[in-house]
Amino acid sequence: MADLCLQLCFRSLLKLSNLADKGFDVQAQNHAKAILVEDFQTPLRELCKVLSDFRICDVELIRSGGGEASLTQRLRQALERYEWKKRKIKIVKTVDDRQHTSTTHEIDHIRSTEKGLIALEIEWNNKDPFFDRDLQNFQRLHVEGAISVGIIITRGKSFQDKITQIIYNCALNNGILNFDDLREKFEITPTSRQKKKTESQNGDFVKNWAEVFVADKFGSATTHWSKLQDRIERGVGNPCPLLLIGIPDRVVRKKKYNDKSGL
Repeated sequence: MADLCLQLCFRSLLKLSNLADKGFDVQAQNHAKAILVEDFQTPLRELCKVLSDFRICDVELIRSGGGEASLTQRLRQALERYEWKKRKIKIVKTVDDRQHTSTTHEIDHIRSTEKGLIALEIEWNNKDPFFDRDLQNFQRLHVEGAISVGIIITRGKSFQDKITQIIYNCALNNGILNFDDLREKFEITPTSRQKKKTESQNGDFVKNWAEVFVADKFGSATTHWSKLQDRIERGVGNPCPLLLIGIPDRVVRKKKYNDKSGL
């Protein structure tokens, strides 16, 4: 039995190493890796499987749409198939048998096991203060004994560094030459400010538009790896064990705007 447990732990460690080898940013805080490998091997393998299989079409980074991005929906659905479900955790405190306070925390993905709960949030492209909310929620839930580990998934460093080039290449690949092409092929209409800023720069239209588009949609004030690191360095979320994962640019696949096939 001891040998089997060691083998399972080793395999779980390999799964995390495989993610890093595939370009994912992977960082564990406050003994999170030891806890996951020792007590949560199955959820860890599930998570690594979902992330290893995850792909993004370059065109969906450009297309507009109400609500949550299609790529985030796919990632959520993949996790839900392994029972990582949205859940509200209610904490009630009593004094002399009378309810004193009550707080409710809604977490997008909770994986429940006989050894405890893992909480997971996906912050693909929110305003960066959402990191503070997630980490503080994890901190409170851990202090109360409600969760064992908190996990955050966001855009990785390589993704953020290369996203302008990804958008630029996608536009070239789809024959974008002007704003009319953007409206026809990607169903987006830049604002007057975006048009003015794009046209005010000399040179390549696609390059100028891609820079303006990325600055507005995926700018430095949104959720990505370095903004998450800022919080971790300040100790936000301590002492909760944390696993932080950044999705790399390697997951992006080229696609034509009118291609209806799957990834």
